[in-house]
Amino acid sequence: MTATTTTTTSTSTATTTPPLNPRVIALAHYASRALLENVLARHGATFQQSVTLRLVAVADGPVEREHVVGGVVGALKIDAADARSVVDELIGAGALAAQGPSLVRITDAGRELYERTSTETAPITARVYAGIPAEDLAVAGRVLRLITERADAEFAALAQ
Repeated sequence: MTATTTTTTSTSTATTTPPLNPRVIALAHYASRALLENVLARHGATFQQSVTLRLVAVADGPVEREHVVGGVVGALKIDAADARSVVDELIGAGALAAQGPSLVRITDAGRELYERTSTETAPITARVYAGIPAEDLAVAGRVLRLITERADAEFAALAQ
């Protein structure tokens, strides 16, 4: 497989587009995450809390607490104890509530936080992705999903 670069000219400046690599992925991730964290900070929420809250917000009802913890561990590659702490933080803040011995559910305050931050980030995301052809987004999505699957497999092998 050969890497190709594309050169584009804007005004009088030539820019070489690097092939996809870990640094390019990281720069895109951190730039996007900084935008999200800016919105979250205005509402007193963290990135970890946002990821955790989303897992419960998109569920059809109460969720097994350990399922939420597993989802956070899988998404963020953090320790299960740290993920449980984030769930506890959200319960303490009133965004989640324990239901029975092993379930958590989103509260009205949690739903409002999730919807407000989602609504505030939507136009930012739209501007970031504006003008990128759908076929380019589809290719990028497929490539990033494959990279994620392979990195997850490597991470799981390290844990053994």
